[in-house]
Amino acid sequence: MGTTALVTLICLAIVALVSVAIGSLGVRMARTTSDFLVASRTVGPTANAAAISGEYLSAASFLGVAGLILKDGPDALWYPVGFTAGYLGLLLFVAAPLRRSGAYTVPDFADVRLRSVPLRRVCTLVVIVIGWLYVLPQLQGAGLTVATVTSLPGWSGVVSAAIVVIASVIFGGMRSITFVQAFQYWLKLTALAVPVIFLVLHFAGDRRSFDRPAPPEFPADTTVSVQTDVTLEVSQPVSFSARGVLDGRQENGLVRWQQGTTHTVQQGASLTFSAGTSVPVVAGTPQTDASWLTPLSGKREYQLLEIYSLILATFLGTLGLPHVLARFYTNSDGRAARRTTVVVLAMLGAFYLMPTLLGALSRLYVPQLLVSGQTDAAILRLPAAALGENWLATALGGLVAAGAWAAFLSTSSGLVVSVAGVLFTDVLKGRLRSFTLATLIAGTVPMVLALFASRLDLAQTVVLAFAVAASTFCPLLVLGIWWRGLTDRGAIAGVAVGGALSAVSVMLSLFDVGATGWVSALLIRPAAISAPAAFLTMIVVSKLTRKRVLSDVDHVLLRLHAPERLGLSRDRLPDAAG
Repeated sequence: MGTTALVTLICLAIVALVSVAIGSLGVRMARTTSDFLVASRTVGPTANAAAISGEYLSAASFLGVAGLILKDGPDALWYPVGFTAGYLGLLLFVAAPLRRSGAYTVPDFADVRLRSVPLRRVCTLVVIVIGWLYVLPQLQGAGLTVATVTSLPGWSGVVSAAIVVIASVIFGGMRSITFVQAFQYWLKLTALAVPVIFLVLHFAGDRRSFDRPAPPEFPADTTVSVQTDVTLEVSQPVSFSARGVLDGRQENGLVRWQQGTTHTVQQGASLTFSAGTSVPVVAGTPQTDASWLTPLSGKREYQLLEIYSLILATFLGTLGLPHVLARFYTNSDGRAARRTTVVVLAMLGAFYLMPTLLGALSRLYVPQLLVSGQTDAAILRLPAAALGENWLATALGGLVAAGAWAAFLSTSSGLVVSVAGVLFTDVLKGRLRSFTLATLIAGTVPMVLALFASRLDLAQTVVLAFAVAASTFCPLLVLGIWWRGLTDRGAIAGVAVGGALSAVSVMLSLFDVGATGWVSALLIRPAAISAPAAFLTMIVVSKLTRKRVLSDVDHVLLRLHAPERLGLSRDRLPDAAG
């Protein structure tokens, strides 16, 4: 193992150990149900905002956004825009009323609002699906990081990250991971901000330009190992040495691709390019640097449909993510929940500047990732590629890897707490000791899935979870909080329709079921269909069953919207001692 890999492993180990150590501080205070699930509702707005930001900024944000910008240019900016703008919707429509409901989980809120056992069970299932689907790319990102920066196999990163997350949650629950996630937000911000400073200064002295009517070029002789099957487009003639299956034929020698052609490269192939050779790019993405700077310059069919569906998924999905909503239950009151959301908006805005800059610089210094399809590794490889093999690049690479590791751990911890919470309260129905079993189940299942499921771009996989949330909990919360006419049967029907449409798309995408045309676009971006269908179904079925509107619905809504000083709000689920 080389020096760089050893330094990186040490950084990863330090992050894991410090996270566990900080989390252990909450163990002494975490002794009740309220401690484990909502930190006894005593987290202040600033601390909670840092914890939310640490939890929310996942593998998709830390690695995936930069990788998509490397590949798609400005079109990829809709990801961070949507991820951030969703909190504006939370601020306006959900945060304060949700906290005033006194709930511990989303199923508990459904019970407060509609008092339906079948609806609570459906919501429990949806929380588990969203949570596991969201943990999946975090663990796959951990495996990618370990495989990229060390000589260890990817599965070791998946398993080790899952073990650390499960241990952290079991030790102290929500109170414990609040401290951990706040620390990890500042670590992630630092892990990107410091490399940005050095790399931007290096770029300023490099005098290279993005605005060229030509494809990117390999800066040095480069061998690309293709990790997944990829389809490439060639805008200029390119010659290279290949070993593996290209266009269905076994190659072992010199290969020449002509201008304007498209080629398939199978997993396991090795391609060697000379310095200055034009870089083939993934089919459908901008081929030249100048077009890469231009919005909507890719050649994918139904590109606008994908973007509109992405906006719906990220904006509405944020309003329905169980692990995000769970953090608002920890605020002392609705006013504190709103203040928390405002601070989160500022923290997310500051963070997303960093992967945007690093993704753009990756176009110059690690263009070979466009060939291998491993664009999620852009930030991890960027320091060494731009600065060379020296102590500074090694230090920056270790810092970036540590930040990536923090991203996986913090988001996974929040998700596991969220899933464990509903397993604990709605499935196991036990006392505090059952929380350990719930946590083991919540963390082990996605670990197994991460070892066997196909790996999409991290940001794309996360958006699938957003699509499910946008199609289930978002309409339930928005209509439940703001429309007195919602009924239990309308809610069940809407969640079922939206959940089924989005879940089918998720499964077909994760297991790489082929499709073409607009069907392909909606499989990877189902929210354009599933979210409106869920809203419409809830409204129509509720109107058809209007006799089932609760007799005290006005009192329930008054509790959700009235200021706490009126004394109408109350918390649910009395503490259960160990």
